[in-house]
Amino acid sequence: MNPLIVVSAVCVFDEAGRLLTVRKRGTDKFMHPGGKPEAGETAAQTAARELAEEVGIVLAADELELLGIWFADAANEAATQIQATVFTAPGAWCAHPSAEIAEIRWLDLAAELPDDLAPLLTDHVLPALAGPRPGLAG
Repeated sequence: MNPLIVVSAVCVFDEAGRLLTVRKRGTDKFMHPGGKPEAGETAAQTAARELAEEVGIVLAADELELLGIWFADAANEAATQIQATVFTAPGAWCAHPSAEIAEIRWLDLAAELPDDLAPLLTDHVLPALAGPRPGLAG
């Protein structure tokens, strides 16, 4: 049985409706900001903390809206699964790479997607985002 890592992640959009993805140092896959919980944190608290640490967006945990919980292959760790609780952030944001983030990239979801996206993103989150997006007008 493959190891399991529990993570929280956040879908963040800019004013043009593009989805924020990040690439961590030493990796080659883009994913949403997020990471592993610290002792005693809820999934939403983890997501809010990681969002602030990785891309400088500060939101309270209760401002995040649950998108879903999925199991997927880990993008940057061979033979490992993740259990990801994914949230959406309300509104439109600007972001900058911090902490272990080497690069950020905004994805136009209506355009052809690059082939360097994490499995969680391509297999679960993007299909879920194809419907109405929580917290966004329109």
